[in-house]
Amino acid sequence: MSASFLYPGTVVHTRLRPVRHRLRYRMLNMLLDLDELPGLDRRLRLFGHNRRALFSFHDADHGDGSATPLRRQVEGHLRQAGIDPAGGHIRVLCMPRVLGMVFNPLTTYFCHGSDGALQAMLYEVNNTFRQRHSYLIPVAGAVAGTLRQRCDKRFFVSPFMDMSLSYNFRLTLPGERLGLAIDAHDAAGPLLFAAVTGRRRALDDRSLLAAFFAHPLLAMRVLGGIHWEALKLWRKGLRVRLRPVPPDTAITVPRQGVIR
Repeated sequence: MSASFLYPGTVVHTRLRPVRHRLRYRMLNMLLDLDELPGLDRRLRLFGHNRRALFSFHDADHGDGSATPLRRQVEGHLRQAGIDPAGGHIRVLCMPRVLGMVFNPLTTYFCHGSDGALQAMLYEVNNTFRQRHSYLIPVAGAVAGTLRQRCDKRFFVSPFMDMSLSYNFRLTLPGERLGLAIDAHDAAGPLLFAAVTGRRRALDDRSLLAAFFAHPLLAMRVLGGIHWEALKLWRKGLRVRLRPVPPDTAITVPRQGVIR
């Protein structure tokens, strides 16, 4: 049975301070098992792996941007963090390329061990300045219900957000429904809440065709929405922060990443 699915749904952002601001957009995510990509490429007419198609997934859109297989890259990061991947499943939650275009503010990797247990989460963040950084957070113990993790911000994303923030992640393993929430906090308390939700659909040509008519220009809508919302924040009086030098390393592994 396939472990790869479509998750049409919504993304919501709510800013609490110093002005209130809320956005809500329709969204399309795919959950892709990296080991299933060659088979999906052969089986589906409307999906391609590392090639042109109506919908596609390219390894070079993620990780270090090279032609190195993405699974090999993620396994290398896990080993450097002291985690033995042992051939376990790695599943990626992201937006696909549509008509060759894509922009993923956040790509989420579910890294499992050989026994099927979740070993780590990898949160890969892209900003609109063509920069990328990831947070690798180990999972301690079995996941029952909601997984909660945290890390300090190390990568510049929004020109309206300071660097002295921390992120709290709340998620459940994708099933019939998808739910991933991120709270951004500073010394004064909660500042921003973001959530992605979705409902599972089969990853087949019929569902892909329906998804295309619902999201024909997905990347343009995401990038357009980011800049449109930034304009509205600027008009509300928020000042622009200068972009700092990015981190020296591509991966941050927080020492204390699990919230109990």
